[in-house]
Amino acid sequence: MPARIFLTGLSGAGKSTVGRLLADRLGWEFLDTDALVEEAAGRSVAAIFREQGEAAFRALEAEALARAARADRAVVATGGGAPVHAAGRRALAGGFSVWLAVSPAAAAARLARGASGEPRPLLDGGDPAERLEALLRARRAAYARADASIDVDGLTPGEACDEVLRLWGESHPVAPAAAELPDVAAVVRAPGGRYPIVVREGALDGLGALCAGAGLSGRAFLLADAGTGPRFAARALDSLRAAGFRALDLAIPAGEEHKTLATVSAVWDWLLGERVERGDFVVCLGGGVVTDLGGFAAATVLRGVPFAHVPTSLLGMVDAAIGGKTGVDHALGKNLVGAFAQPRLVVIDPALLATLPPRHLRAGLAELVKHGLILDEELVALLEARAGDPAALASGDLIARSVAIKARVVSGDEREAGARTLLNYGHTVGHAIEAAAGFGACLHGEAVAIGMRAAALIARERGLLAPDALARQQELLRACGLPERADGVDRGAVREAMRGDKKVRDGAVSWVLLDRIGHAAVHRDVPDEAVAAALDAVLA
Repeated sequence: MPARIFLTGLSGAGKSTVGRLLADRLGWEFLDTDALVEEAAGRSVAAIFREQGEAAFRALEAEALARAARADRAVVATGGGAPVHAAGRRALAGGFSVWLAVSPAAAAARLARGASGEPRPLLDGGDPAERLEALLRARRAAYARADASIDVDGLTPGEACDEVLRLWGESHPVAPAAAELPDVAAVVRAPGGRYPIVVREGALDGLGALCAGAGLSGRAFLLADAGTGPRFAARALDSLRAAGFRALDLAIPAGEEHKTLATVSAVWDWLLGERVERGDFVVCLGGGVVTDLGGFAAATVLRGVPFAHVPTSLLGMVDAAIGGKTGVDHALGKNLVGAFAQPRLVVIDPALLATLPPRHLRAGLAELVKHGLILDEELVALLEARAGDPAALASGDLIARSVAIKARVVSGDEREAGARTLLNYGHTVGHAIEAAAGFGACLHGEAVAIGMRAAALIARERGLLAPDALARQQELLRACGLPERADGVDRGAVREAMRGDKKVRDGAVSWVLLDRIGHAAVHRDVPDEAVAAALDAVLA
């Protein structure tokens, strides 16, 4: 199915407003066929009707629709009459069409509220509601041919946008080959890509067959770092070559301090020097640094080549490799440069954790605990039952459960416009601590654990979280061997880094706070005094 969504319906249905929101959410181009007509004609739609008549407008509209139908990764708001004529129907057949069904009375009220002084030609000279009623009677059958429809009378533009995304996602199932892969723990069904997440002991040795099963082709460019490469790259390369791929590899320096544009540039140089093509693919083998950085390099070279993630750290398995967040750090903060780009496949082999240093394994547990705290109290209980045994906590069944939580959230909110924000629990203070301490000095999971304590203290002070729930959170984090304080980190530097957080809106920090174990919400009304008290508690 082409990456194109057409919105149809009466004037006043909200096609342009919803279309812009959709385009923003998807990272696509937004096109409005009326605007394309006006651009081509050098005059307004009303002037075209007045001076040349409806036939001239329909001819220009057909050209605009044909242009829109050639666009890739575009959301198109069409004129109200687009599905009525043959040229319009041909264009709409080239994408996923959604009828935003609005009652004539509601459409008229919306148009009255948003009146700009420019008349709508087909509504001019009469009662708008009556004219819209007549147009709906004449066009209903044409609108009903859309691939999907939404009654938007009682919906906000954001809610209508969410519903279009849901319907579009349901119309784009995972390719049959990928859906039939063994040991698929979850499937991400996001607008930017559908892909399976395989969780299986020994999966690394089956990497080549899994890539082939997911529809990847061409040459395989394996990216690892100096830490993981010597341990796992040979097995990955052998598996890829056994499946018939020509495989090449590159090792980059290990560590968060190397998650920079300079390293990305080195990866670009390698790929372009090897004459990478869009039909090839990149395999990111390593922890969160490799998957973030490698995904960004793959998403930007040649304007995007496919990539697969093979995380080797617990943090990478339950968090970094899933969801399409790619990018690098900046001197002013963590992950401030990047893009949303979904992999084609994620392969998780829990057996690889046997070589992970204990500190890094503990740090990865922070993200697993986080998923339970914000969305799944039963996962918290399972973790509590195994507390004190890192190997049991990082077992395949709990990894699969955590992976399914993140896949579900990402599928519903790819670009962090809604529910996905909850995944940032503990990250507001955590990312700031990482930046203030110097990237690499404090591991991401350690910083997030401290950030979760700060957030829970704020929630308790605000009367949102009961003291026993705060105690339960901290007891579990301690059992995982995670810290509660960041010693020696400058408070002023932490506050400055928080102001540069990606989630700041109009100068205000968005806080993810618990109101009970297993349930969180976003708050933008946290007073400075509460933040200051929490920072006093977690910073030496």
